[in-house]
Amino acid sequence: MKHMRLPDVRPNLGSNYRPQLFVITYVSTKKGDTERGPLVRMRAFEARIRLIHEGELVWVSGPRRSELAELQIDDTIPEGNVFLRDIAGVAHSEYVTVSRPDTDSPLNGRHFA
Repeated sequence: MKHMRLPDVRPNLGSNYRPQLFVITYVSTKKGDTERGPLVRMRAFEARIRLIHEGELVWVSGPRRSELAELQIDDTIPEGNVFLRDIAGVAHSEYVTVSRPDTDSPLNGRHFA
């Protein structure tokens, strides 16, 4: 009996899979505020796609520059959106990408022995 092969319908999620997220809320803190510093809040599903976990440092790349920020999981944020705090170069109602920093690859492409 010949077995029938079904096509692979799983999405091809490589390491360069970085869908954009829409900034729905941007908060800029002032000196003296209790909670300050760069922060990203997104849904657990969105973080799982990008292979990042709560509390990790992530790259937030906007239209003008990239910044490192801490990640917090918040399932009250709608899917495809993100909450940002104290990230330079990003404004409300812009698209950003959030990704894990690549700390495994050498900076200049050479391997040291």
